[in-house]
Amino acid sequence: MAFLRAAKTSDIPPGKISEVDVNGTPVAIANVFGKFHAISGICLHQAGPLGEGELEGQVVTCPWHGWQYDVTTGQVVPPGGMGVDCYAVEVRGDEIFVDLG
Repeated sequence: MAFLRAAKTSDIPPGKISEVDVNGTPVAIANVFGKFHAISGICLHQAGPLGEGELEGQVVTCPWHGWQYDVTTGQVVPPGGMGVDCYAVEVRGDEIFVDLG
């Protein structure tokens, strides 16, 4: 699949995470110290909205039931072999592109 436009870099300041719709897919994009990371926006536990969670460093906490994920890998924290999809990200100028492939 190709990279698709997801957001503007100014929409997601450092230390924040946001949920965006990329071609009908909910994606959580996080800005970790100026580097953007994208994971599935749907928590494995009852489908909570990860893009609405709190980001601490590179760990997002689902706002519904507190499940935590490393936004750089999509893995559950602490690691347990489970995780959500993690997507490749490209920044082009002031726009963020995500590859859902």
